[in-house]
Amino acid sequence: MKINWGTGIVIAILAFMGFILFFVVTMTTSHNANHDLVTEEYYKAELGYQKEIDAEQNARRAKEQIQLQKVTDGLLVIFPKGYDNTNITGNVSLYRPSNKHLDFNLPIVLSDSHLLIPDKRLLDGRWDIKIAWKHNGKEFLHKESLTF
Repeated sequence: MKINWGTGIVIAILAFMGFILFFVVTMTTSHNANHDLVTEEYYKAELGYQKEIDAEQNARRAKEQIQLQKVTDGLLVIFPKGYDNTNITGNVSLYRPSNKHLDFNLPIVLSDSHLLIPDKRLLDGRWDIKIAWKHNGKEFLHKESLTF
């Protein structure tokens, strides 16, 4: 039997469609493929986004910025000198994009305007750090990505 070029094109298109269909079915039914959103309650978090923008602008307008410094004991978060250590409340969130099981939160407890995140909690790799704090009724937010 001789196959002409029209039949060859139809066979090639059908083979390509079968190839694509196979991978679509495989990826949607596979339990190994992880289809999680970045956060568990994505849409609820989206509603509070304007508050985040305002808090970030408050942090940028401040006279001095928060500094992150790698030290032998871990990661040192240095708050500006103008803040009263007893009047700051907030939370430090560390997010690991490659593994959600490594994510953790720490409450802000300052000693001499410093907060130390221990080295044993920080594995090598990329971390997204989000520092949200409140001082004198005003909310602030600092976001940064770093490789530890």
